Amino acid sequence: MSDDEQHNQTFDQGSAGASLTFPMQCSALRKNGHVVIKSRPCKIVDMSTSKTGKHGHAKVHLVAIDIFTGKKLEDICPSTHNMDVPNVRRTEYQLVNIDDGFLNLMTQDGTAKDDVKVPEGEIGTQISAGFDEGKDLLVTIVSAMGEEQAISFKEAPKGS
Repeated sequence: MSDDEQHNQTFDQGSAGASLTFPMQCSALRKNGHVVIKSRPCKIVDMSTSKTGKHGHAKVHLVAIDIFTGKKLEDICPSTHNMDVPNVRRTEYQLVNIDDGFLNLMTQDGTAKDDVKVPEGEIGTQISAGFDEGKDLLVTIVSAMGEEQAISFKEAPKGS
């Protein structure tokens, strides 16, 4: 193998450059904002700051809920350090069908999306029941760090 062949690499996938997270100073985080704890996107439900100690850093104690699993996570971070904040996107889709445990959705411009599972628990039951009754439903999908999940739904206004 020649030296040139060693450097020939094939990249199968590229992204649009949109990062999954962005850094933010711990002291700038706010309640009801988002943060990454233990590699999971979370919503901050409580935070408190301790006084500066003998070694000079105020510490921020974060209590957050995983936005996909609902699990409570905690972290303590010096207020001057950066933490990752997930890019969280909420998108509303028209529900077209429910097929094999997946929601068949459509965007405003007619693009099909059928890779989101029917959520477990009460919300999934309510979506299925509403669809079975023949209601036009708009489902809100939250996506962050490569994961997606239906978090809420509402009946579409008539005439849409």
